[in-house]
Amino acid sequence: MGIFDKLAGLLGLRRREVNVLVVGLDNSGKSTLLNHFKSEDSKSSEIVPTIGFNVEKFQNKNVGFTAFDMSGQGRYRSLWEHYYRDCQGIIFVIDSSDKLRFVVAKDELDTLLQHPDIANRRIPVLFFANKMDVKEAMSAVKISAALGLDRISNKPWHICASNAITGEGLQEGVEWLTGQIWEYVDRRR
Repeated sequence: MGIFDKLAGLLGLRRREVNVLVVGLDNSGKSTLLNHFKSEDSKSSEIVPTIGFNVEKFQNKNVGFTAFDMSGQGRYRSLWEHYYRDCQGIIFVIDSSDKLRFVVAKDELDTLLQHPDIANRRIPVLFFANKMDVKEAMSAVKISAALGLDRISNKPWHICASNAITGEGLQEGVEWLTGQIWEYVDRRR
């Protein structure tokens, strides 16, 4: 990528459209998280569990995101893999207070990372350690250790402590993902 392309991207003169998958176990806060990025007039006042998947659009800087909000219920998790090939980023949401299901979340993460459509791509993965407002919530550092994130060496990844209801930590994560998306898409050119 030339210097003028980089400058145009930094100045917001060039726009990218990307697909991201938003995955995680049920009740981790995926839909609530995406609701935060909607415009005020289209925000939902009541979030209901996702059945199958929902598609939401939002923008950060000069990147337009089409987010596939995938259901985290056990019977729907097999749908995730049908969207791996066409995504340029992954947002993995973890309920920081649900210690009993960290093993399940780790298994789902491992399955995702080993899938042929993901394994050999340097696709960025953003982790939200959500529900940090809950008293029993584990820190992002402890969640990172529990999920073995330090083993991910062939993909850029980042973990953010978050509260999808208040929006705390969400912008930081999406800023990181936006920067990684630019790098990822430019590497593929």
